[in-house]
Amino acid sequence: MKRTFLVWSVILCLVYGSARADVTLPAIISDRMVLKKDARVPIWGRAAPGEEVTVNMDGQSAKTNASPDGRWRILLNLADSGVGPFQMTVQGKNTITINDIVVGAVWVAAGQSNMEWPIRRSKGAQAEIASSLNPMLRQFEVTKCASPEPKEDCQGRWVTASPGTTGAFSAVGYYFGKALQSDLGIPVGLIHSSWGGTSSESWTSTAALDAVKEFKTAKNEIHSFVKGHPEKQRQWVIDFTEWLKTNHREDSSGRDKSQFATPDTSISDWQPVKIPGPVQTGKISGRGAVWIRTEIDIAQPGSNLLPLDLGAMEGFESVYCNGAPIVSLDYRNYPGAGYIRRLGKYNIPANKLRPGKNVIAIRIYAPSDEASFPTAITIGDKIPNAGWTATEEYSLPVLTASQRSSIPKPPEAPPPPQSVASFLFNGMIRPIIPYAINGVIWYQGESNAERAFQYRTAFPLLVEDWRRSWQQGEFPFYFCQLPNYLAKKPAPGESAWAELREAQSMALSLPATGQAVLIDLGDSRDVHPVDKREVGRRLSLIALAKDYGRKIPFSGPVFQSVTFESGKARVRFFHADGGLKAAPVPATYSVSSRDNETAPAVRNNPNSELEGFAICGEDKNWVWANAKVEGDSVIVWSDKVPSPIAVRYGWADNPTVNLINGAGLPASPFRTDDFPATTQNARYTGR
Repeated sequence: MKRTFLVWSVILCLVYGSARADVTLPAIISDRMVLKKDARVPIWGRAAPGEEVTVNMDGQSAKTNASPDGRWRILLNLADSGVGPFQMTVQGKNTITINDIVVGAVWVAAGQSNMEWPIRRSKGAQAEIASSLNPMLRQFEVTKCASPEPKEDCQGRWVTASPGTTGAFSAVGYYFGKALQSDLGIPVGLIHSSWGGTSSESWTSTAALDAVKEFKTAKNEIHSFVKGHPEKQRQWVIDFTEWLKTNHREDSSGRDKSQFATPDTSISDWQPVKIPGPVQTGKISGRGAVWIRTEIDIAQPGSNLLPLDLGAMEGFESVYCNGAPIVSLDYRNYPGAGYIRRLGKYNIPANKLRPGKNVIAIRIYAPSDEASFPTAITIGDKIPNAGWTATEEYSLPVLTASQRSSIPKPPEAPPPPQSVASFLFNGMIRPIIPYAINGVIWYQGESNAERAFQYRTAFPLLVEDWRRSWQQGEFPFYFCQLPNYLAKKPAPGESAWAELREAQSMALSLPATGQAVLIDLGDSRDVHPVDKREVGRRLSLIALAKDYGRKIPFSGPVFQSVTFESGKARVRFFHADGGLKAAPVPATYSVSSRDNETAPAVRNNPNSELEGFAICGEDKNWVWANAKVEGDSVIVWSDKVPSPIAVRYGWADNPTVNLINGAGLPASPFRTDDFPATTQNARYTGR
């Protein structure tokens, strides 16, 4: 069955508290928590209906009675509390004691994979982890949970930063929190809730999506599809089982699988095969059950998982590492046509690996078409140098036309649960509400880039939704603008990523928002640049300036206005703190910061002081422009455009740019035109 791989996994979400006699608390109210220094700090939970609940902490005592549905909530006044540590008791018919509580600032760190990216995989991890002991910096990580219904609780625990725990912290969150904690001298708590490869719609409540017609329609359609899929898939399994039986194509060789998968298996009679391509040779038909295997060398396995990306393939696979089974898929657990696996990867546990030679073996059961791999298989992020060899466990005859036409068509596979509208809000945001927070830092947008124009609506909708849901006013919401990514283009033109950055910048019209510009920190090949320290620092500058009274620059230059005269454009900027400057253009650019791989930089306009500016006339034909700093402005011109009407800066997936202010912060990409966006008609469907 052809598909690209993405797991529709069954996510086990903790179902919080049915009504019971004992007082219970959500997971986030637990040992080592950081509470916001504020006059209104909610403590909440469950108890028997009508049960009296008393909360004691730092000399305060507050009482309430559980409502008829068993819920209760108390507000503590911690405005004058010290740092702690404190102990809290929650007493009803039973008593719960919570230890090592500190009072300070609490920030939610949320988004997709670049927020999820841990310290241990970031630049400078070893030294940072070794020196990270800091009981005043703590994280609560919300366990991944995609839920069709709002959850009242999640799984997770508070941990303090230390060499034994810091490696698992969100790197962006950690460096943001560390900067605040160091500057302010107060405890900082991070509530980390993120999931790679997810769109903003997954993080937005159904109530908010229902308020926008196009989102409501898409949400209803995908929810209906997901709800109805299990029955369709069950019926297909019945039909396909019968087809296999009728046509004598069941997988029933009965042979010992270890003889194909172990490191000491003799492969003298195995045949070389080229992947990508069909698993066929003169001796291998590719029909039935076939095996492929390769060897990889690992100096030291370490503690990390090893990703295995099978890409698109034909057949049902079983994966082995050094003879140990890793995963197996057959038609009974095949979700359906179009089944795709986010990032296309299985993960091989570190304890299945060994120093030196490791054998990866894959069995493919192909009852209806020849086994094949249309795309390359990667292990880690590399294609195995040793290549692949293959053998046949057993062969099936060629299907007749009648047999082929009678193959039951599988139902369309549902999207992964984390991609379904509202499922992550339900499972990973709703459970931490109404925990008192100072604000949110957000790194997301990569998964919305192909629908960038719609993000103009989707992103503000999410921000306002969270503020409305928390009912704690217009708390700060600071976000990362997408960095430079993908191949560099030799000519100026259109870009979905540029349009997404524009949509992000438009969200600055909302109160209490701020944007960290990362246009100089990305990689061309890797969507996960590993320098998270600077990302966290730039976010912290915004918070320190806007929320904690620090008189510091917190933004690079931001477009203010443009005027055209004598064939030139004069562009003025906000946030030109310390003056506009042209940073040196490096001789190379980053291809993959993980691999320290670079490539030679080619200047778009070698004679220009500033790089990254483009200009056009009435014909809308964009050309690279000359640009120079002149006082508080940038002058932009080109001999090819005698009568310019519009200017763009950094308008590309991966632009070469060098305009900064005196604080060294990069200018935000912008355009002065309102030409139609290339993503204007792309819409969220949930699939």
